[in-house]
Amino acid sequence: MGLTPFHRLALVLPPLFLTVYLLASFPRPPTVPIIHTSLADLPSSSPSWNVYPEDLYSGGAYAKLPLGRVRYWLIGPEDGRRIVLIHGLSIPAIVWKDIAPVLASRGYRVLLYDLYGRGYSDAPQVIYDTALHTTQLALLMQHVRWDNAFIVGLSMGGGVATAFSAHFPHLVNGKVALIASAGIIESSDISRTAKFMSTPLVQTVSALPPFQHYMRLLANTSRFSELCETNPIQEIVRLQTAHLPYYNAAVASSLRDGPIRGLHFAFQSLARSSNKVLLIHGTSDKTVPYKYASKIHNLVPQADLVTISDGGHDLTATHASEVNALLLHFLADEYSYKPRG
Repeated sequence: MGLTPFHRLALVLPPLFLTVYLLASFPRPPTVPIIHTSLADLPSSSPSWNVYPEDLYSGGAYAKLPLGRVRYWLIGPEDGRRIVLIHGLSIPAIVWKDIAPVLASRGYRVLLYDLYGRGYSDAPQVIYDTALHTTQLALLMQHVRWDNAFIVGLSMGGGVATAFSAHFPHLVNGKVALIASAGIIESSDISRTAKFMSTPLVQTVSALPPFQHYMRLLANTSRFSELCETNPIQEIVRLQTAHLPYYNAAVASSLRDGPIRGLHFAFQSLARSSNKVLLIHGTSDKTVPYKYASKIHNLVPQADLVTISDGGHDLTATHASEVNALLLHFLADEYSYKPRG
């Protein structure tokens, strides 16, 4: 009489489990992430010091956080109403150069900082997901002893601001402003080139010494006089790409894993909150198309949407006076919503 399937299984399983038991290994203990350098570590001869000086804003300092040093600035009167400004995917806090001083001059206490992997903040070798960005801000606010603040985000910083409001609602002081905000971009609206450049394979190749050396040579061909004639905001992107060893990987990971897409839950959380919300978006934005302003408005119906006709993505540079006026009106105590049209 032959063996039944049950008996065959009974004969096979014990030696199989014994083999697995003998070969199984416990994972290695976690290690501290590698921390890559920032603009602060470049030699004094680097053109980056002229394009984006470390002391571009007064009140600059470094916060030593678990994943590296974070560069931040506090400007404006110490007793002023508190505002946090969050920059976007690739351009550090220089992007606020025409906004932050105006807010400070009107009596607000303004906190600016460079996101991990950009500008003067260190670049931890980790996944640049939404939690990394929101936790960075929460720890920074703890470092400067702020209990809460108004939150203003630009581009990807808008996604950070929205997710921050969902993750740390007690740190938001009732107002959130989102300028050309990302957060729910569909993959089909991300260019094929950006997708290709953000793949792990391309990032591995771009991190190789010969490629890094070539990029540095390319960046150093510009003379200082030429630098003065270029847009410093765009120039700092080129310099970071050439000189910061983990900048490209940080941007690529943020694009793949960060607060660019999939934040519908955070916008819905913002809608359920008591926060007042301002949306500012240009009709000619090719980076985050204007249709996303409408989509965000549908998710946060109580938000006040202000449309800048023919405005592109870099509103803080091209339409600084309008953005300043809108922010000052929104942040004022007497601000009230306009009825939705």
